[in-house]
Amino acid sequence: MQKIKNSKFTIRIPIIVAITLVAGIQIGAKFFGNQNMVGDVIKSSSKFKEILTYIDRSYVDPVDTDSLAEYGITKMLEKLDPHTAYLPAKEAQLAMSELQNGFDGIGVEFNVFNDTVYVVTPLSGGPSEEVGILSGDAILEANDVDLTGEQLNTRLIFNTLRGERGTEVKMKIKRKGFKEPLEFTVLRDKIPTYSVDASYLMEDGITGYIKINRFSETTYDEFLAGLKGLKSEGMTQLVLDLRGNPGGYLERATAIADEFISGNDVLVYTDGKDDRNDRKMYARHKGVFEKGALVVLVDEGSASASEIVSGALQDYDRALIIGRRTFGKGLVQAPISLSDGSELRLTISRYYIPSGRSIQKPYTSGDLQDYYGELNERSEHGEFFSADSIKNDVKNQYKTMGGRTVYGGGGITPDVFVSRDTTHISRYLMELYGTNIIREYALEYSNDNADKLNKMPFNSFLKSFNVTDAMLKEIIKKGESLGIEYVAKDYAKSKSFIQGQVKALIARSIWKDTNGLSNSFYKVIGKDDEMLKAAMSHFEEAKNLGK
Repeated sequence: MQKIKNSKFTIRIPIIVAITLVAGIQIGAKFFGNQNMVGDVIKSSSKFKEILTYIDRSYVDPVDTDSLAEYGITKMLEKLDPHTAYLPAKEAQLAMSELQNGFDGIGVEFNVFNDTVYVVTPLSGGPSEEVGILSGDAILEANDVDLTGEQLNTRLIFNTLRGERGTEVKMKIKRKGFKEPLEFTVLRDKIPTYSVDASYLMEDGITGYIKINRFSETTYDEFLAGLKGLKSEGMTQLVLDLRGNPGGYLERATAIADEFISGNDVLVYTDGKDDRNDRKMYARHKGVFEKGALVVLVDEGSASASEIVSGALQDYDRALIIGRRTFGKGLVQAPISLSDGSELRLTISRYYIPSGRSIQKPYTSGDLQDYYGELNERSEHGEFFSADSIKNDVKNQYKTMGGRTVYGGGGITPDVFVSRDTTHISRYLMELYGTNIIREYALEYSNDNADKLNKMPFNSFLKSFNVTDAMLKEIIKKGESLGIEYVAKDYAKSKSFIQGQVKALIARSIWKDTNGLSNSFYKVIGKDDEMLKAAMSHFEEAKNLGK
């Protein structure tokens, strides 16, 4: 009897087809329950299997049909919306580690469009933030690996940017406003699961400050511990800093909002095609800080769960929102595990905050470049620098519970606008950051002067320690040794900012906090933080909200 010989593809085809069948039939049956729809999906998946079989059997050249199938799925999902995505098994595992176990890497939240990696936000306190990577930067190359073009995928990005802590990643960055690519050297480090960067009482003795960098599994517990601690110290008003927070677990975000909002009203609700995907989340218990002035800081890097928290607090007139318009992500994804360990993140509904407004910004199906390039458009139109440049659609006007006008359809528009501070930005500064000189100098200085600094109370350091011209000359020399040309005009522009960064990094190195906090760092940079200054000057307005 002649043996039947099956190709590797024929053996693997149940797994490949399972992706489309599970993503189609099972999801369709579970979520939509329409027999005609299921029938259409079966026809489409049969066609998909048939074409792959012909390619495997008869195409003139060898083909990796697994990769071809995954490519087809990815392109198919691009026709839906900007956040529906397919993750192969290894990528799904890596992606979850950001919210659960931590990982070693450069610390950026990124998106891919038009075959280019764009930074959504550098993770607060991570190595990329420390060397000056910004939201909107395009990563062109890392360690001589080209991160543009058709070969680009999430696996390549992870494999290139993640690695053993202490190792270097040399990157070429395209930044708007600079004709030539900028070069950065980032030292990989542990990206921790801690999500509260700072929690401290400010110098006035009554204002608390809490900064949350994302909403992970432990965020609510970290936040609650900090909030209770501040209240016990005498806090009567609070600044909640959600700048650069890309979101995360919705339940952690709404639990935090519940600590500020009294009663049992809706905090957020979802609406989709299938009623089974509709849900409402309510305030459920008496919060720790339901009374007392509250200011929330946001910017264009604040997305998803951050927008739900800030939007709900704005809708209930519970907090004054200060900063710049948020990102505008209000689509809900359900993570669906497939049979081979891969994952489909399917958009099943939209978020709506209490006033009834959606925070999702407009998008055209299949046009990811336009969607993710929208932040660059904001920059070009001057929105980062002028409140008058924010183009809210009057058709999306809503009212807060106290009757104030707010807008939907594109992020949370702040009550008080604060422009992006670029007065210190220069090519010279970027080159110093790119080679990690500022951070390395601060660490060296801390090590060399540890005995003297450890004898100094932190408050004395905060008030009296100055980064001298002699110290700055050392930084200039280090730069010149690496080929960075000293430019007097650029140096003058960036000098005070460099001094502040060096002082803050020294503080972080000497006065280490527990539980992932960097209070000493943020107390130093807070002195020159224009948005934080705006918060301090608007507490009276925050106190009178809803009255």
